[in-house]
Amino acid sequence: MSIKATSDLWWKNAVVYCLDVETFYDSNGDGCGDLRGLTDRLDYLGGIGVSCVWLMPFYESPRRDDGYDISDFYAVDPRLGTHGDFVEFVRTARDRGIRVIADLVMNHTSDQHRWFQSARADRDSPYRDFYVWADEKPEEKPGDVVFPDKESSNWAWDERAGQFYLHRFYSHQPDLNVANPAVRDEIAQVIGFWLEQGLSGFRVDAVPFMLEPMGMPEGAMVDPHELMRDLRAFASRRSGEAMLLGEV
Repeated sequence: MSIKATSDLWWKNAVVYCLDVETFYDSNGDGCGDLRGLTDRLDYLGGIGVSCVWLMPFYESPRRDDGYDISDFYAVDPRLGTHGDFVEFVRTARDRGIRVIADLVMNHTSDQHRWFQSARADRDSPYRDFYVWADEKPEEKPGDVVFPDKESSNWAWDERAGQFYLHRFYSHQPDLNVANPAVRDEIAQVIGFWLEQGLSGFRVDAVPFMLEPMGMPEGAMVDPHELMRDLRAFASRRSGEAMLLGEV
């Protein structure tokens, strides 16, 4: 596609400001930034030329990894405000010509997510195959571990489940089995939900890890990039202006 054919897309010329709601502006003096404080500062952001705000994770989370360990993809972290506060922030931003995108973290969940809690409790759980399990710890190559100063392996033993589970990051962040069509459907539902709340797109976290079929049966992901294409197509159907920005 030529440059001329895409020159009218909003994200081509957007001035994007990335921020963590928790550390941006505290509206009530409790020591934690919040969505109301962020809303109050939208005129400031517009004044310095910002046309798109990129939110780091604001979802419900145990906060063991700056919110990238999500326990509910559909809920706002109550420390940051309510769902109503979020909708009001997005609406007010739109009024000022500012779009909002957010981190989409779908490579893994928190081990406190209800999917994982159900999966570890029962091998017959419908969520068991949402994660990657092994009876024996698979062999690993040097360099496979992302955080060697914190983790010694990409596999952790779960006593309750009676199996090892895959985690490419921290052991409290079990990897999702993105080869599972049910998991892909859930990812699409999350995208659709937040687009309906007014988001203009997402920065997709940990894309390279989602495309590597570690621990999965051979042939589980014939074309790993198909997942990204499908999510891109789904987002475009839900919102013609939606953009996906992948971490690479």
